[in-house]
Amino acid sequence: MNNIIVMPMMLPVLLGIILLFLRPYVKTQRTISLLVFLANIGISIYVLQLIQQNGVMRLDFGGWQPPFGILFVADSFSMLLVLSSSVVAAACLIYSFSSVKPSFEKNFFYSFVLFLIAGVNGSFLTGDIFNLFVCFEIMLLSSYVLIAFGGRKRQLRESIKYVIINVVSSWIFLVAIAYLYGTVGTLNMAHLSERIAEVGQTPMITVISVVFLTVFALKAGLFLYFWLPGSYSVPITPIAALFGALLTKVGIYAMFRVFTLLFYQEQQITHMLIGILAALTLIGGSIGAVAYKDIRLVASYNVIIAVGFILVGLAVATPSAIEGSIYYLIHDIIIKALLFLLVGTMIAVTGQTRMDEISGLIKNHPLLGWLFFLTTLSLSGIPPLSGFIGKVLIGEGAVAAGAYVLLALAFISSIFVLYSLMRIFLTSFWGETIISKDEEVPAKKGWVVSTCILALGTIALGLGAEPMSVYIQDAAETLLNPQIYIDAVLGGN
Repeated sequence: MNNIIVMPMMLPVLLGIILLFLRPYVKTQRTISLLVFLANIGISIYVLQLIQQNGVMRLDFGGWQPPFGILFVADSFSMLLVLSSSVVAAACLIYSFSSVKPSFEKNFFYSFVLFLIAGVNGSFLTGDIFNLFVCFEIMLLSSYVLIAFGGRKRQLRESIKYVIINVVSSWIFLVAIAYLYGTVGTLNMAHLSERIAEVGQTPMITVISVVFLTVFALKAGLFLYFWLPGSYSVPITPIAALFGALLTKVGIYAMFRVFTLLFYQEQQITHMLIGILAALTLIGGSIGAVAYKDIRLVASYNVIIAVGFILVGLAVATPSAIEGSIYYLIHDIIIKALLFLLVGTMIAVTGQTRMDEISGLIKNHPLLGWLFFLTTLSLSGIPPLSGFIGKVLIGEGAVAAGAYVLLALAFISSIFVLYSLMRIFLTSFWGETIISKDEEVPAKKGWVVSTCILALGTIALGLGAEPMSVYIQDAAETLLNPQIYIDAVLGGN
């Protein structure tokens, strides 16, 4: 039965390879890719139910018992993220059917999307820190190809920057893993947790934890986000949505896993550093969100604000703050994909990227306008939408821990989010229509369907907070009590 937890990674890899041989058959590629993500959604829901009944699940590859072999571990936290990423991938894929050029589709576009999601899901499920590095690389290698689809000059410039930054951060990641293995003598995350707890978090291990923090901060855009706005604003729309929704979240997931399971003993150092970086990220992201008129850059800086906000919960590390961060992480995966798809649609129908060059859009595209307004409210944390619950829980945790500066910055950043997006809404959707209805590109069916799916997702996540809370609380409990994870993985070994 535990074999099923490898499926969210195995299905995209195997079928991505098969699609390489079906290059001329675009409709077949579309159908297979969509079926993979729909299957992953079903598998994720089923595994979540199994976890509620039987506890944390593990799969040992090749029959090697931990800590010696490679393994996948499925707990509520990882499976909630696999489910969210599968929903977003399916929506972005539907959008791409109506927006991606046939020449791209015949050049392995769908294969690389499948490989990207395989890397994302593998990162969420692996129970081995070297395998985490491998899954990061699968995800990043696919993203190197996808960011360059289109071949525009600005795109190529930003993709070179993106590749260099990620190659450097991957090298630092490998060095950190080598030092950790040299110090502790294992790479299995549960075994690492046990070993570090036995010897105590020595100064050497604390230094290694800071190196890991640097790596994941680069991957997640925590303070070291200088590469992110440019890189996320140049890809074609469905790829920008996948990047904005998922790539930084993998870095955030890794940070949560590592700093709750491995390096949790010297919180006055590690978690204080995370808190400082989160505060600086909130400030920098908020300034960037209101400084630009390019709507793609505004959306990219909103990604940065969310990274800072989610990691406030990890810095505070109280039960309600961790629950709030998990809830907000799931919310942000869905809502950021929706934001990038809506921004891309605005650019597609008008041919303009600056908000002051677009006006009166709501007259010709009322659904697009009201979906953008819904997204603005959800990102700002207005009830009953999905952003509200996470913000309340993180605020509650910050108050309980006495982290009033982080609390203030987190909620001031929400005002900046509201202002930056309302500015687009009022400038671009209201006023006189600059472009006549005949000149505008009509919204395609795939664009409408994909954005409506995600809009329903943010409403459902907000209204369904109570049934969701069972899974969120279980995920938070596993993060806050490392022994649950250790017992599930090591058992009697």
